[in-house]
Amino acid sequence: MGKSQKKRSMRRHNPMRVPDSHLPHGLASASASSSKSEAILPIMQKMESVDAAERKWACVAVSNLIQNDPSTRRLLQGKNIVGALITRLSDSEEEVVVEAAGSLRNLCIDGGFDICAEMYNKNILAPLKTFVPKISGTLSQFLASPKDAPENAQKLVYEFADNVITILWCLSETSNKALNAINQISLVPFLMSFLASRDNLPLSTVTSAAQCVYVLTDENRPIIEEVRNNAEYTACLLAAVRSTDTPAKANGKEKDTSDARATAFRVLCCGILRNISPIPPPSIAATVDLDRDVVLPTLEPVLTSIDLEEATQAAQHAIENQESIPQLENLSLKNTPKSDHKTTSELELERLETRLRTVQLALETLTGMCATLPDPEVFGGGSEADADAADGVDEENEDDEAMDDAQDIDMTAEDASPATQTPQPPAFFTSLVTPLLRLVQPTALSFPPLGSPSPHPPTTSALSSIHISALECLNNIFLSLATSLGGRPSGLAPENGRMVFDAVWRALAAVGTDISGPGQERRKEMWDIGVGVLWGVGNVWKGALVPTAEQVQVLVQFCNATTDISTKVKTIGALECLAQHPESVDANATISSYLLSLLPPSATPPTPTEPLLQAVSALIDIYSDETLPYDVNFRQGRYLDALVRSVEGVRKAVRSVDRKKERELRIRGEEVRDNLVAFIQYRRGLGL
Repeated sequence: MGKSQKKRSMRRHNPMRVPDSHLPHGLASASASSSKSEAILPIMQKMESVDAAERKWACVAVSNLIQNDPSTRRLLQGKNIVGALITRLSDSEEEVVVEAAGSLRNLCIDGGFDICAEMYNKNILAPLKTFVPKISGTLSQFLASPKDAPENAQKLVYEFADNVITILWCLSETSNKALNAINQISLVPFLMSFLASRDNLPLSTVTSAAQCVYVLTDENRPIIEEVRNNAEYTACLLAAVRSTDTPAKANGKEKDTSDARATAFRVLCCGILRNISPIPPPSIAATVDLDRDVVLPTLEPVLTSIDLEEATQAAQHAIENQESIPQLENLSLKNTPKSDHKTTSELELERLETRLRTVQLALETLTGMCATLPDPEVFGGGSEADADAADGVDEENEDDEAMDDAQDIDMTAEDASPATQTPQPPAFFTSLVTPLLRLVQPTALSFPPLGSPSPHPPTTSALSSIHISALECLNNIFLSLATSLGGRPSGLAPENGRMVFDAVWRALAAVGTDISGPGQERRKEMWDIGVGVLWGVGNVWKGALVPTAEQVQVLVQFCNATTDISTKVKTIGALECLAQHPESVDANATISSYLLSLLPPSATPPTPTEPLLQAVSALIDIYSDETLPYDVNFRQGRYLDALVRSVEGVRKAVRSVDRKKERELRIRGEEVRDNLVAFIQYRRGLGL
């Protein structure tokens, strides 16, 4: 498999909950599609008012205006709303500062990279740095004497802390420059104090602190070392994962929302532990097999905790019943909705998004685990957590187990001969691959409609992120199997491979091939990763996958259409594997003819070097066994002549690769070139 099919440890860029990529560039298109453009000038004017109530009103109005509205957000950006809100962080009135931080936080999580970069460039870190010790001191007072502080004052500080922390973790994913600046703030003691006091603080604030630590420990050496080498921090994280208690102050929301956030918190702590592994003594965490006894038992149930179709239907119902937001012209300083005001439908959509984002976080952590060959001891269960879970099996499950036991007895009687027994798939296949295949299947809200925004962008963002992260996990699993074992592990039968391939293909078919339009970036990403999964599956079950004419046609068209070199290589790899089903002579002929068309001198325009090398390597691999039924295509199609004509062009392509700048590609090119010459000599020697 080519170097483009390498295991990815994907950096999590700040998620863009409400994308604006479906809009043409510039303010004119935003103005044309926004119904609130007339409200912007009054907001900007009140932002500079001498009256603190008006300044607070303006900050709250920004949050209300940008909610699921990328057009209005872009117009506000054009009026320097970011700079105006950063100025308000130094306001003399505390409530104005809190509301300004809330609006900046909402801009961060809705707008993603561009807005975060603008905030960093406008020096938002200067005021944020001053807030950290103030928040820390105030929280210490609250925790020491909780009865001395009014509840509304505590609520204000907790919300402010939540907003500041969220802005910081969003900024840390903006650029290395921003991350390095945040590394200098000494945030770890501040953030870990929230986790240590989790039983006495609102769950939403504690979860935001965990999210910030999670992001900061993602391939960020200074913070990794700081957390890893502090035994109190690692013990705290381990205790948080193992605890099943919901913190006392669950932000006053419904219990199911609290449960969803508690799960999200535990998943984040698992992610932090994996980020900082291995953990050295004397920490108690150093004595634990984190993957087997902590991470997997926590994350695997999360993968099956939500049905995406049911979640989509619930979201659609909430969207249809969503209460209207009061028009800005009907608002006054007395009846402005609070920044945390949420309708019943909004609360339901928020609860669903929390559950979906938790699944996405679990998948992100599992992606790294899947990049190594699944260890039977790790993925086989048998941990203490599994035993605890088994103790809680309800009566219905017990009845199911009784039926299973009866079936097992019948099977034993019928299958007395070992030769007739069907080998059971490895444990990881059932516990991990099967739920991942369910999570890659798109729903009605997974992607925005062609040419228009999603009816609820945050839900769409979460769903598409789940599909893509699940594909990343599958990609790493099958790449690991193909490269580490060089074939199928025992217990994986051809039907397992066909099931996986068909499920991934079904997901890609649901995504569709119209992926190049504005706003459809996630559809394209699904295909880019999906063909890599098909290649990995094809390598594990090489020769066992029966290609259909539609699959071959679509992959050839996709390979021609994509401009991404890595994706083109992966697609050629997938086609190569499909071409090796011995009895599929017609499909083999179609694929090999296409691969030959990529070779010099016939390829017009010339095929880029890496896909060219993959095509040459594929043809050699496909026709390395002249006894296979489809070899008739090689002989009758005079493929040998075409390969001979390509030699000089392949040599030129390899020589064009800079040995210093692209050493791996040059080495691979020389290997493929030599293999091509040897293959031609071999086929000539056969005289066929």
